[in-house]
Amino acid sequence: MRSTALAIAWEFRQRHRLGLLAVAGYVLAIAAIRLLILEPGQTFEMEDAWDFAIVVVVPMTAAFTYLLAMFSFGLSGDLAARQSIYPSRMFTLPVGTGALAGWPMLYGTVVMALLWIATRRFAVWPTGLDVPLVWPAFAAATLLAWTQALMWMPYGLRGLRVITAAFLLVTIDVGFILAITFQASEALMIALLAPQLPLAYLAARFAVARARRGDVPDWRPLVARLGRTADVLPRRRIPFTSAERAQLWFEWQRHGWSLPALVGIVLPFELALLFVAGETPALVFTILLGVLVTPPFMAAVAAATLSKANPHGKEFYGVTPFIATRPMTSAALIAAKLKMTVGSTLVAWLLVLVAIPLALGLSATGHIVIERASRVAEVIGTPRAVVIGLLLISAFVVATWKQLVQTLYVGLGGREWIIKMNAFLLLLFLVAIGPIAVWIHDDLGVKVALWDALPWIPAVLVCVKMPAAAWAAVRLFRSRLVSDRALVIGAAGWLVTVLALYALLVWVFWVPLIPRYFLALVAILAVPLARLSATPLALAWNRHR
Repeated sequence: MRSTALAIAWEFRQRHRLGLLAVAGYVLAIAAIRLLILEPGQTFEMEDAWDFAIVVVVPMTAAFTYLLAMFSFGLSGDLAARQSIYPSRMFTLPVGTGALAGWPMLYGTVVMALLWIATRRFAVWPTGLDVPLVWPAFAAATLLAWTQALMWMPYGLRGLRVITAAFLLVTIDVGFILAITFQASEALMIALLAPQLPLAYLAARFAVARARRGDVPDWRPLVARLGRTADVLPRRRIPFTSAERAQLWFEWQRHGWSLPALVGIVLPFELALLFVAGETPALVFTILLGVLVTPPFMAAVAAATLSKANPHGKEFYGVTPFIATRPMTSAALIAAKLKMTVGSTLVAWLLVLVAIPLALGLSATGHIVIERASRVAEVIGTPRAVVIGLLLISAFVVATWKQLVQTLYVGLGGREWIIKMNAFLLLLFLVAIGPIAVWIHDDLGVKVALWDALPWIPAVLVCVKMPAAAWAAVRLFRSRLVSDRALVIGAAGWLVTVLALYALLVWVFWVPLIPRYFLALVAILAVPLARLSATPLALAWNRHR
C-alpha cells in the first residue's frame, strides 16, 4: 500500500513539479505581501476590488483551475472523448481499483483544502466580504472529487462528459453561492459537504473499474437509428473530397471541443459571483473582466493539449506513425490545425457572449453595466463607444486564438523540457502578475522608470521578432515546406493586418501623449508572425527525427 501511494505521488510530482512549484510560489507571494509589504492592520475596502482581484482572485483561480485539471488528469486526455481520461498506463500497476481511484482523490483533496486555507489565512481580504474558513475547504475538495469521478467515467456519446460535468458542477456552484448569500453556518455546510466525499469516491471507483476493463459504452447506433427515424440527423454518403478536409475533421474531433469545454465548465462559476456582487459596480466589472479573460487563459491551457503530437502514445511528445505517414505536407497539417482553432475560438466565445447577458439579467446587475455604458456614450459619443466596444470584444477573441496557436511550435517540436518550462513560466506569470502590479501601483519611482522605458520595450521586442520571422521564412523557403506563393500571400496578409490594426489604434487612441510610432510597434507585436512561421519547421523536425 505504501509503495502504491509513493508511486502515484511520484506520478504527480514528476509530471507536474514545475506547476506545483508555481502554486507554492503563489502561497509564498501572498504571505510575503501580507507580512512584508502591507502595513500592520492594513486591509482592503470593497472599493479596492481591482487590487483584491489581481492579488488574490486571479492567481487563486489560476491555481485552483490548474490543480483541478492536474488531479483529474484533465491535462492528459480528450475531454470530449467517449473513453475515460484516466491514464491507461496506470492500469498496469499491480494494485486494486480502489487504490487507483483513492490515492489521486486523497492527494487532490488535501492539496485543494490546504490551498484554500493558506489563501484564506495569508491573503488580505476586503473588510466587507465575510468568507468562512472551514467549509469552503470542504467545498473545494467536494468539487474536485466529483470532477474526478465525472472525468474518469466512460460515456456513450462524444461530448457527453462535458455536458454532464458542466450540469453537475453548476448545480454545486449554485449551492455554494446560496450558502454564502444566506450565510449558512459552518456546521450545516460541513454536514452537507462531508458525505459527498465518500459518495464521490464510490462513483470514481466505479468509473475507474469500467475504464480498467475497457468498458466504453457506444450509444451512437441508437442515436443514428433515432435520427433515421426522425429524418433529422444527416448521413455522410460520400467520402472526404481531399486529405486536407479529412485532416480538418480529424483535428476537430480530437481537439475542437477542448477550449469550449474548458470555458463552459469555468464560466458558470465566475458568472455566479454576480449574484453576490450586489450593487457594487467595481466588483461587478471585476467579475466581468475575469469572464472576458477566461477564454484567453483557457486557450493557453488547451494549447498544451492541442500541440501534443501524440497524446496517447508512450512517447508523449513524439509524432504517431498515423500522423507521420499522412499523405500531406507538414504545412498542410499545420493549416488543418489553424482552421480548427478558428472554429474552436468562435464556439467558445459564442458561449461567453450568450452567457453574460443571461447572467446579468438573472442577477439583476445588468442595470449597472447599462448605466456605465450610457455614461461612456455620453462622453465620447454613441458611435465611437459602440466601435470601441466591438474592438475590445474582437481583441479578446483574437487574443484567444493567438493563445491557441502561438505556442504550437513548442509542443510540436517534441522537446519535452522546453514544453514543461513553457507551462511553468505561464503559471508563474499568472501567479506573480498580482504582486508585481501592486508593487508598480504603489511605488512612484517604479512607475516613473517604467513610463520612461515604455517606448523602448516594444522597440526591443520588435527587433527580436522581425529577425526571428525572417530566419523562419528563409528556412521555410529553403526546406520547401511552404510554397513560394503561400509565403508571399502570408507576408502580404500579415502586412495588411498590421496596417489595419495600426489605423484602428490611431483612430481610437488619438491623444498627444501616445506617439504614432508606439502604436505601430504595438500593431507589429500584436499580429503573430515569428512563432507561427516556426510551427511547420517544428513539426517537420519532430516528424522526421
